[in-house]
Amino acid sequence: MQQQANGDGTTASPRKKQRTSNVATNDPISKVTVVLGAQWGDEGKGKVVDMLAMDADVVCRCQGGNNAGHTVVVEGAEFDFHLLPSGIINPRCKSVIGNGVVIHLPGLFEELEKNESKGLKDWEDRLIISDRAHIVFDFHQQVDGLQELEKGTQSLGTTKKGIGPTYSSKAARNGLRIGDLLGDFDKFSQKFNTLVTSYQKMFPALHVDIKTELDRYKQYSERIRPYVKETVQYLHQALKDGKKVLVEGANAAMLDIDFGTYPYVTSSNCSIGGVLTGLGLPPNTIGEIIGVVKAYTTRVGDGPFPTELLDSTGELLQKRGHEVGVTTKRKRRCGWLDLPLLRFTVLVNGYTSICLTKLDILDTLPEIKVCIGYRLNGKDIDYFPSSTSELVKVEVVYEKVDGWQSTTEGVRSLDKLPSNAHKYIRIIEEYLNVPVKWIGVGAGRESVIAL
Repeated sequence: MQQQANGDGTTASPRKKQRTSNVATNDPISKVTVVLGAQWGDEGKGKVVDMLAMDADVVCRCQGGNNAGHTVVVEGAEFDFHLLPSGIINPRCKSVIGNGVVIHLPGLFEELEKNESKGLKDWEDRLIISDRAHIVFDFHQQVDGLQELEKGTQSLGTTKKGIGPTYSSKAARNGLRIGDLLGDFDKFSQKFNTLVTSYQKMFPALHVDIKTELDRYKQYSERIRPYVKETVQYLHQALKDGKKVLVEGANAAMLDIDFGTYPYVTSSNCSIGGVLTGLGLPPNTIGEIIGVVKAYTTRVGDGPFPTELLDSTGELLQKRGHEVGVTTKRKRRCGWLDLPLLRFTVLVNGYTSICLTKLDILDTLPEIKVCIGYRLNGKDIDYFPSSTSELVKVEVVYEKVDGWQSTTEGVRSLDKLPSNAHKYIRIIEEYLNVPVKWIGVGAGRESVIAL
């Protein structure tokens, strides 16, 4: 190696040239806005997404399947969504079903047809489906029901939509993806046979007409082909181009398979982590995280529920709130607002703001209770119990709030809300240390007060 001469006649090792990088930053031009359910679901996420989608370019679903349900009311028309992103109503939006979603194709096409009959238009050029998304087959739904029967009195109250068995197939690495369906159909058929056989070994009563099913899916493959893309690159390019991307979570934080009231949970991550893995987005792409909070608490199915009301007040909330599951048609269990539960989901998801929905349902109550703490074995606890055996034992600490006993449904500005409603909102903000940015006081998109 040639040496450089110093001025004094000695030599020195050659100095490395300073490297100047012209590599552009990987940070996107725009950030993703995320809408997540903060309780046990049914908080009104669909309405919030519909409202925000009016200003979005792309709206995405990241996890879950058609076990989730969103109802959106637009100009008196009621749309029900189970697999489709709620933002598909917006005619300028692309709607992405991400890789983390599990798709029942017959259910998807039925959902499209039903919503078309209610006024959904021009979706064909706007629907995008990830080729990595897994397929829910009819036999997955049968298995779901058989597993619930096996559990007997210990059943979890699943929707029997085949979601759990499909995610099980995915984890066992013998599931089938949309990309498999659109690829070599002979290989798809072989994998389908293998998957059916594996379930029939576990459930001998399971009957599947393999030839008929494969004929159906051959037809589905051509029907769905125009909408399928590699969505990871698509979304990253959209962000680089400055597009506004909105993500709607399905289910909710307390149904998350890791952080929910396990085992009374769904089979996917409904928290912020599921957004990253379900769409292929890194953390630096996430901007605002909106937690949707119902002004009281509900849940569908079995599982512990510390603030549940098994009295006339619970019945009143159920009737006034029309608390019936969009997917299951089961009555929702109702109870007071649970702030320790919400504080836990704030920790997990990092909400930057809250949309408080269904405040109007509390209008007629002379007194409202808010859960502000838990006691376990006579001692205050500062955490949300991980096990259901502990959660069922907690003693709930309530703060009483005077009701406002006046109608808020027609209110369109914060200053017109009753003073006691203001107090209720302040209790939530101060306990959670997260600002309430929107307040819902009715069913339509026009009944959301922006603060």
